[in-house]
Amino acid sequence: MDVNDLKSLYAEVKKRMESSVEHVRRELAGVRTGRPSVTILDPVHVDAYGASMPLNQVATLSVPEPTAIMVQPFDPQLMGVIEKAIRAANLGLNPQNDGKAIRIPLPPLTEERRKELSKLVHKYAEEGRNHVRLGRREANERLKKMLKDSLISEDDERRGLDEVQKITDAQIAGIDDLQRKKDDELLKKH
Repeated sequence: MDVNDLKSLYAEVKKRMESSVEHVRRELAGVRTGRPSVTILDPVHVDAYGASMPLNQVATLSVPEPTAIMVQPFDPQLMGVIEKAIRAANLGLNPQNDGKAIRIPLPPLTEERRKELSKLVHKYAEEGRNHVRLGRREANERLKKMLKDSLISEDDERRGLDEVQKITDAQIAGIDDLQRKKDDELLKKH
């Protein structure tokens, strides 16, 4: 076994773990903080033109004021469908359709709601960490199998396990950082 096979294993492990971190980043972007952001509408999908499409592909999203998001459909006939999709997404939003656009007022977050959202942030982060650890376990099992099959030496296996742990630690630190930033944003008074 040459070093390139180990390097490709590390690259594969790192890529897989980075996708877990990116998934956490997307999940956290959808968690509402005190400041309005159109990313809270990322989970909303609209049934339009025979397919389920992300809201941002059928409408322009903007934040015209600090307490509201504006949704301007490209096709006015989709107004009702978009309004229904926003309600169905269980984001706690109450869209108001004026016939030209949909205005989504964002009431200030209560302390209780901030704490609930903080728990959600922690849940997403922990799921991400678990996915990263799963990647570590699978990589370690592959290294042990390579040793058993005499493809690598014991020294190579030991170095491999250390390298996989370093990759794991870096990815988990990234998730911890995302969680900390989101929590700061969420629990900070605006």
